[in-house]
Amino acid sequence: MHALELLKQQHEEVSKLFKKYEKLADHDDEERQELFEQIADRLGAHAKIEELYFYPAMKKDDTEDDLREAVEEHLVVKRLIADLISMDAADEEFDAKMKVLQENVEHHVEEEEKDLFKSARKLLTKEQLEDLGIQMEEEFDTLMEGEPRMDVPEETDRAAPI
Repeated sequence: MHALELLKQQHEEVSKLFKKYEKLADHDDEERQELFEQIADRLGAHAKIEELYFYPAMKKDDTEDDLREAVEEHLVVKRLIADLISMDAADEEFDAKMKVLQENVEHHVEEEEKDLFKSARKLLTKEQLEDLGIQMEEEFDTLMEGEPRMDVPEETDRAAPI
């Protein structure tokens, strides 16, 4: 699958999970916890493949600032996920932190799809994007065999290198 199609598909999947979370009743702690884990696993694996494959492929002088901003946004998301992992869905702050996570992810996705995707289409050939997509999808699938969210707390000291 084409790299940009893969990333967009993953963005949409996470967006659907957030919408599902928003509709849950406040007292359904078990379902809220389960949805958080699904969201956090997807975000953890997604950030990893972007940082390992997509961002390095995009690194050029005119994209460096956008990439630095993207990995800093990832760091904010990772720190929120780490906080949520240490909490219980019944905690008073859990829903508020989930909302902040959602807002940060939505902001990141909007900028990435608007700016970085445009740059990717200019910098990389269709064949390069196809090859990149294959690598990223394989890595994502491998990561999703485990619980990628559990690696996130170890990635909160600093932004990933670009």
